[in-house]
Amino acid sequence: MIKNFEPRLYQQTILAKASMSNTLVVLPTGLGKTNVAIMLVAKRLSQYPDSKIMFLAPTKPLVEQHLSTFKQHLDFDHEKMILFTGNVAPAKRQELFKKSQLIFSTPQGLENDVISSRIDLKDVSLIIFDEAHRATGEYAYVWLAKQYEKVARYPKILALTASPGSDLEKINEVCQNLHIEEIEVKTNQDPDVKPYIKETKVDWLKVKLPESFKSTLVFLKTCYKNKLLMIKQRGFLSSYQVQNFSKTELLKLQRRFQGDIAQGDRSTEIFECVSLAAEALKVQHAIELLESQGIQPLQRYMEKLVGDASTGTVKAVKNLIADPDFQSAQVRIQHMVDANVEHPKMGLLKDVVQKHLNGKSKIIVFSQFRDTIVKIHETLSEIDEVKAKIFVGQAKKNGQGLSQKEQKQILDEFRNGEINVLCASSVAEEGLDIPKVDAVIFYEPVPSVIRSIQRRGRTGRLEKGRVVVLMAEGTRDEGYRWSAHHKEKSMYRTLDLLKKKMKLGTRSEVNETPKGNMSLNNFISSSEQIELTVDDREKGSQVIKELIDNGVKINLGRLKVGDYKLSSRCGVEFKSVPDFVSSILDNRLLVQVRELKNTFQRPLIIIEGSEDMYTQRNIHPNAIKGMLATITISYGVPILQTKSHKETASLLAIIAKREMERSSGEFNPHLDKPENLAEVQEYVVSSLPGVGPTLAKPLLKKLGSIKNIANANLDELKEVDKIGEKKAKEIQRVLTESYSS
Repeated sequence: MIKNFEPRLYQQTILAKASMSNTLVVLPTGLGKTNVAIMLVAKRLSQYPDSKIMFLAPTKPLVEQHLSTFKQHLDFDHEKMILFTGNVAPAKRQELFKKSQLIFSTPQGLENDVISSRIDLKDVSLIIFDEAHRATGEYAYVWLAKQYEKVARYPKILALTASPGSDLEKINEVCQNLHIEEIEVKTNQDPDVKPYIKETKVDWLKVKLPESFKSTLVFLKTCYKNKLLMIKQRGFLSSYQVQNFSKTELLKLQRRFQGDIAQGDRSTEIFECVSLAAEALKVQHAIELLESQGIQPLQRYMEKLVGDASTGTVKAVKNLIADPDFQSAQVRIQHMVDANVEHPKMGLLKDVVQKHLNGKSKIIVFSQFRDTIVKIHETLSEIDEVKAKIFVGQAKKNGQGLSQKEQKQILDEFRNGEINVLCASSVAEEGLDIPKVDAVIFYEPVPSVIRSIQRRGRTGRLEKGRVVVLMAEGTRDEGYRWSAHHKEKSMYRTLDLLKKKMKLGTRSEVNETPKGNMSLNNFISSSEQIELTVDDREKGSQVIKELIDNGVKINLGRLKVGDYKLSSRCGVEFKSVPDFVSSILDNRLLVQVRELKNTFQRPLIIIEGSEDMYTQRNIHPNAIKGMLATITISYGVPILQTKSHKETASLLAIIAKREMERSSGEFNPHLDKPENLAEVQEYVVSSLPGVGPTLAKPLLKKLGSIKNIANANLDELKEVDKIGEKKAKEIQRVLTESYSS
């Protein structure tokens, strides 16, 4: 089934492992990870010719690219290969899924389809997770892999990445989340890979910051240190930390403050420290822009802060703008702008591009900041030979943002040689196949090993390539360079360690419920099918995923009132702790409570979260207590609080189970409010003895109307499944005997 490529030895070695076990493949960019996937797809289709296969990738352009590659290299009916993205309507995706065998999809859309029961993964014999390093936290890959392993008849997972990261804990998390049993790692130094490696020369070019930059940095660094000293005075930092406190450590400290507040610490010192930490982070960002980016991006950032201070209410911004050292830095920056001073990197970049741009050569220039990308585009466009375009993500920032259609068009122009320089953000780092890129330029080093490897991998794919990294001496640029270098070495050591020592071969180790941890299944019989209705606006909720994981059938639909409907009489309004407090402030809450009370006989409010609700917003605790009293006493609506999505899901399922048991008897208390004629008819017929909601529809379908049911003889009633002689006589007796009060 394979065409137009000859499998390499190392690809066949990887295929042998991937055929037997769920496998994580770590392979440098350009060495044919997708070809390994094509080979495995061919093998699975030969083993299970009627099965389906899914190829998942994070973005639409990447999914489209993989579909095109498969059509080129897999001898298979193109009509049975289909592309799923958010642009395809859910009902259409359901229809196409039934007709197709190879489905190429973004994970978010597929996740919604599985939640909605529009797509069943049981007949999928292989799922391929591209850019597998994303399989952490709540990313859609994680839940999809869990569902797939649970329901598939012939499960097999192939995970692909150029770099899963350097942290042992994160790599282990990726492996567990994707149920990995084997790891296959290849590097540029492996003997079977070396013959296919194209030489890529890496140059680290340094520039010295001018004195005007250094004198401005003095004011910004003094401002930053003063903020840390003020935090130290309040007892949260040591003298050593003040001298050696990085941005990463500052972010950790800020999270610690927020955690203390959430747990009820409302001291003046803690709130002052939160504000000071926010100020320090803003100064850190300004320092980073000046050191590694340039004057124009920094000026725009400072203008934004001044604007926010004049129109907003955030105390940290107002305090920072009033700081004398920060103001002094502002004045110096304005002088440099007026004098058209640029970061020395910009001139060096121009020289590098002019040197390497000849004939049909192509260059990608990467930067982390959009303002810098705009400046790079302006600067390089001054060169006659340069035909440059900006390539950024979809989010609109400062007027910049490209739709996926626009991104695809620019990439096509770059491939075809209509443009020869891409001024790109991180969106161009991941996975996109752009052949014959002669040089990749980092405007600044990046500390992330994943991003560093992804950037470098854009060149040296088919021919020799060059990587140029611009650095400012004596700045964080140098720290980031060595950080990425050491992380990459650590990554391969960690992968080797996992490959040798971790016992990934037993799936039960990954999925096993820890001893003493009672799951929902302990309380629900496997023969019981709990069913409940969820508002479709909640489809991304972790609660829904947890319910499905525990065998609860979810019906997604638009509820007029509430978020969960557990039975005809029980509806639930769900709130996180912050949302509960916010809904008090914006006057939503009482409206929702009234509607819930008027619609359901058994209304319920669930508040999820471990945060202290009295510290969430600037609202007096008595106002929150008064609202709780109003809801529970005046409206008679119970409030239950849960700590996590798992606890919420358990509570909802157990309540739904009780409601199901309550309504399974012969008498239906008729608590639903019919909304149309058919529901009214079902409502009336279900009140007959022994009928209920289960037999109301079959009776109406068989006999056509309530009148016909009333006039039916015993034999006609008994033709309906589950209505016997005794039940038929009781129905007739109720319908025909004279009324007596």
